[in-house]
Amino acid sequence: MTPFFDVRMKGFRDRKTVVEVVELLQVRSRPVESEFIRPAAGRVLVEFIESPVNVPAFARAAMDGYAVRGEDTFGADPNNPVPLAVIGSALPGVAFDGTVGAGQAVRIMTGAPLPAGADAVLPVELTVSFGAGSVSDGSVSATEAVPPGRHVGRIGEDVREGQEVLPDHRVLRPQDIGMLSAIGVDEVEVVGIPKVAILTTGNELLPPFSTPVGYHITDANTPMLEALVTRDGGQILPSERVEDQYEAVRDAIKNCDADVILISGGSSVGAEDHAPRAVAELGELLAHGVALRPASPTGFGVVDGKFVFLLPGNPVSCLCAYDLFAGPFIRNLGGRNWDMPYRTVELPAKSKIVSAVGRVDYVRVKVAKRLVEPLAVSGASILSTAVFADGFVLIDQDSEGVPPGGMVTVYLYD
Repeated sequence: MTPFFDVRMKGFRDRKTVVEVVELLQVRSRPVESEFIRPAAGRVLVEFIESPVNVPAFARAAMDGYAVRGEDTFGADPNNPVPLAVIGSALPGVAFDGTVGAGQAVRIMTGAPLPAGADAVLPVELTVSFGAGSVSDGSVSATEAVPPGRHVGRIGEDVREGQEVLPDHRVLRPQDIGMLSAIGVDEVEVVGIPKVAILTTGNELLPPFSTPVGYHITDANTPMLEALVTRDGGQILPSERVEDQYEAVRDAIKNCDADVILISGGSSVGAEDHAPRAVAELGELLAHGVALRPASPTGFGVVDGKFVFLLPGNPVSCLCAYDLFAGPFIRNLGGRNWDMPYRTVELPAKSKIVSAVGRVDYVRVKVAKRLVEPLAVSGASILSTAVFADGFVLIDQDSEGVPPGGMVTVYLYD
């Protein structure tokens, strides 16, 4: 166990690299216990799904018209229509009870089972009808030939019996739910949903969405974190405000029943930053202090099997720490991809992006005319820089920055 060093009013003696923190997290990340449920969008499959049936299980009409023997229509054209005797009808869910013989046809609707003896569907647009008042008698003439197999949905055309229709670890989409219903799979094994608790510290904070007043500021981190956790497939437990008092922070962590605890604030070097000490006392503080700007006071540990993330109180730092560490961990617990859920583009920098060797910089940027312009490198409390930004760039710890024209990877917020 790493000895605890209290950084309050002293500063960090050393900081782990971003890569080291990610490696520590990946070693400890395991999907939560699975469960069997009726398929639901957004849940993650544990194992691949094979179809137990053919879809469709019968040959069916792909057009409204007439089920025929294709060879009976050979030679038909508008000037030489080929007459066929209509002997009945087939509707979706209602088969024709009989066999189509030479020179015969069965009136058929899209999706209806193809009658025995027929091997093609003559679309109604390629016919001329005659005689009788019911839909199942009289005659019809083909004005164009249809070869065998034309306009017929084959058995297993959509899905074959035994075919893998969904891979393992698939995040179920609405169309996937439709497929599972179509093949009659009414229960699947999915990764459980990680339970996430948010503990917010800071005596200066007002409740979320309050109007700022006096020397107090409104809590922006809690609703931001709730939105991020929801996006990443976690179940949010009721959030809790915790006083900047050691026993209160310690007890809140100890009494919290969650897979992951996100502590907003109280992780830096101030006299009232009690979260690191509380985690170290209750369990193990695995990392505290990261070579990262912003969000250098980030940390994480384990308490009674609960993973605790120490997220800085400044909103941009909180967002950065979540993006790089807590978010991937929560997604992985829920069976999702570790990578950040942002689209990326490779573009040149419009102007120099400043950085320093020895740390990773999380730089908010604008993208205009296929050029990347930094909005801010520092300014951890200026949330508007993330709001006005199109995305962010991560400058590697071995880089002194990016010159104008240098290519960067932009992680797009939208």
